[in-house]
Amino acid sequence: MTTEIAYGIHYIGVDDLDLDLFESQYAVPEGMSYNSYLILDSKITVLDTVDARKTAHWMQNLDALLHGQKPDYLVVHHMEPDHSGSILAFLKKYPGTTIVAGAKALQFLSQFNPGKEFPNTLTVKDGDTLPVGQHHTLKFFATPMVHWPEVMMSLELNNDVLFSADAFGKFGALKGDIFNMDDWACEARRYYFNICGKYGPQVVKALSLLLTLPPHTIIAPLHGPVIKDYMPAFLLYNTWSSYGVESEGVFVAYASIHGGTAVVAQKVAEMLEAKGQKVALCDLTRSDRAEAVEDAFRYGTMVLAACSYDAGLFTPAYDFLHSLQMKGWQKRRVALIENGSWAPSAGRVMKEMLGAMKDITLVGDLVTIKSRLRPEDMPALEALVNAVVSQ
Repeated sequence: MTTEIAYGIHYIGVDDLDLDLFESQYAVPEGMSYNSYLILDSKITVLDTVDARKTAHWMQNLDALLHGQKPDYLVVHHMEPDHSGSILAFLKKYPGTTIVAGAKALQFLSQFNPGKEFPNTLTVKDGDTLPVGQHHTLKFFATPMVHWPEVMMSLELNNDVLFSADAFGKFGALKGDIFNMDDWACEARRYYFNICGKYGPQVVKALSLLLTLPPHTIIAPLHGPVIKDYMPAFLLYNTWSSYGVESEGVFVAYASIHGGTAVVAQKVAEMLEAKGQKVALCDLTRSDRAEAVEDAFRYGTMVLAACSYDAGLFTPAYDFLHSLQMKGWQKRRVALIENGSWAPSAGRVMKEMLGAMKDITLVGDLVTIKSRLRPEDMPALEALVNAVVSQ
């Protein structure tokens, strides 16, 4: 699939509809896109390659537009293998191409390709420009830890196209429509919080770049659609990267072994809805963890109900909290419910794990259930719900 996105700038990326897990951990039922771009000017410039899984298809897209010409430059914005995996195949066919990248990316290039030599390289740094012809000039911006340390973005100055690396990406294949923004936020949110969520301050810094750009700037990411109107996506990224609350409501997550904790969580959800709260309910034992992480970031308040297990915390709840800790979850309110048939321990572990996170406020008192919900437990649950709804 090739499409011109601006004068002389073409999309040459590919879809991967056979991929089941992105980064070997995130379910992608709608596949994945690996985006790559081509600037046709007096200096022919390729911007990033694709995963080795799709090298042949990508090379076909590239060659269809080259018409026998040879590229002068290969710009590497990001060295993660889903974007650099076709570099060796590209250089085998076009050995005279100069690789343009930051110093850290060139270091990674050698690390990922031990024993290989790359004699034709051009090191660029923040603020450098590279004219690639009469109609196109690239300006480079260092954006480390969005989400690897070597990442750079580049702006094509003549046509206002920002090549944003992984920023503004999303899960899902494009299936022939590279500008389709329908339901963009859903999979872009899950992508952002699980891929970049830990690096909010670095994303905030990178976003400052967009404030200097013309409003008609096109964003060309390495995954997902090309964005013609970037302001809605920018506003969401601004909220996400500052760990703000995107949606009003309460996220109720639970991990139940034999169903008792599930009943309690469902009861709490009903009580919250009766008080006018929007509720997102999640069974941590069966739901995709990446989606649970997404909702934990989306809402400002979470109720977490979990069983005690081996004098600790039931594994799905432990793994969920560990994921939140890894992704830098912060600035949230949390109410806790534990279940234990004897010597309840879940509450202690949940508090310990939450205590290691930043700006987490515990709401109400820990509610302890012994095996099954009983009428005498309801006053404590009601008090907890009232604490949750009072801001």
